[in-house]
Amino acid sequence: MNFFNSIRFLKDIFINLLILSFFILPAFSVEKNITYMQILQKPKDLDLNLKYAQQQGKVGNYKQTISTLERLTMLYPDNVEIKLYLLSVLVQIDSPDKARSLIEEMKLRTDLDAEDLETLQEIEQDLKDKEPGLWNISADISIASLISNNVNSVSKTRKKSEEGEIAEFTSAMHDKTSSGGISLSATRPIGEESSFLANISHTTSNQHQEHDDDFQSYGLTLGLDTVLGGQSLSPYFTVSKSDYHTDADSFSTGMGVGGFFTVGERHSFSYGYSYSEAKGNHNSSDVTARDTNSTGHGYTFSHDYIFTQIISTSIGLGYSDSDAIVDAGNDYETYDLSLGINLSFPWAYIAISNGMSFNDYKKEDTSVASDRLRSDFANTFDIMLTKAIGDIFPAIDQNRNLFINLSYEKVISEANTLNYDYHADSFSLSFTKSF
Repeated sequence: MNFFNSIRFLKDIFINLLILSFFILPAFSVEKNITYMQILQKPKDLDLNLKYAQQQGKVGNYKQTISTLERLTMLYPDNVEIKLYLLSVLVQIDSPDKARSLIEEMKLRTDLDAEDLETLQEIEQDLKDKEPGLWNISADISIASLISNNVNSVSKTRKKSEEGEIAEFTSAMHDKTSSGGISLSATRPIGEESSFLANISHTTSNQHQEHDDDFQSYGLTLGLDTVLGGQSLSPYFTVSKSDYHTDADSFSTGMGVGGFFTVGERHSFSYGYSYSEAKGNHNSSDVTARDTNSTGHGYTFSHDYIFTQIISTSIGLGYSDSDAIVDAGNDYETYDLSLGINLSFPWAYIAISNGMSFNDYKKEDTSVASDRLRSDFANTFDIMLTKAIGDIFPAIDQNRNLFINLSYEKVISEANTLNYDYHADSFSLSFTKSF
């Protein structure tokens, strides 16, 4: 019943926001936005397509700008202004090989007037003056506050099962958690279509009343982005350590690969496989930490569809399998289904999703109930709004790389044991700054 209510709720929100995108949107836009649907309807309209390219460039979507201009150069091969515009964008986003190729092509033309030739020479000089940047360094800093009405997943009846007996669930429900994080990334191009990534991160989290969720974590990720057979592939390796205030320290390593490809102008598909190992620091104070040491395999597949420049949808499927040293209560399989709607308004980005997870455990947990094999279903609905501070206060954030994020999440868990039959709501406010 909860599943169908969530779907109907999601459908109502989609319809209402769809109406908003067509009627309220113009009030927030000084200049009328050209949608991708209009481009599909009039692919040869020179003026419309140029305005669309300029519009995409202003918001930093250079991929759409370049693809639009490249298509126009094929439709209008004699139009020098389009090629010069494309050249300036290629230089701006540091794509030297494509820029040099286009420059050499234009040098062979005999119909360039003096002014166009001078502009071409200036662009070529700008390209020569640019030193080849092998490494690009970036940093992200974030702070967040989370308020939850059921931080410990207390059951709806406030009762739980212990070794087959019914007991009171005495854990606190309401609490706040504050967190902060910093990550440093270094990327380096490898050839024309590949790049290498190294990322280190640190996160700290503090719970205000209880301290069960107090921890500090450290992580390292190495990855490669490349293209093979027309598909984007991203193999990666990760290692992390989490220091918990009231529990054993944990260590994890993982590796995997993700893939991505498009079909036409509107459809895109992604898939992935991951392998992970998790270990707890078994010591005299944490004598059961080794019990949950586990290995896991995960598989994902998703489809994204672009309705318009504003509205897009996503559907995701997932399967994971976890095997621990102590099987009882720790070994399980998970089946995931997620549905999402993304709304890219000029004034904010809104993401709405509804996820369903089915967990099947492989062996009875005698600490809970010896005669029952745990099985549960969790429905998670969330909505998130992201806004650049620079859109509101340009003087504070001229480059629009300081973001405010507001989110709400509701979890409904239903299980065949009291312990995991609960509802939880949480609200989150976070700020992220990129350098």
